[in-house]
Amino acid sequence: MTRGNQRDTDRAKAAKKQAALNKSKAKESNTSLAKRKEADAEILRAKQKKRDEEKAAEAAGNAAKSIK
Repeated sequence: MTRGNQRDTDRAKAAKKQAALNKSKAKESNTSLAKRKEADAEILRAKQKKRDEEKAAEAAGNAAKSIK
């Protein structure tokens, strides 16, 4: 064992760093998580609705051009 106690000191240093990272992370409560998920889902539904309307308008425009 040529490394001496370097392995032990590295482990302690890594544990300290990991503890600091875990402490700094803000825990999100279940209610705020659910609210955020619902808000994100609403945004995605609005985008999908807009995209569907644009496709319908484009299809109607193409149908009008083919009739002429």
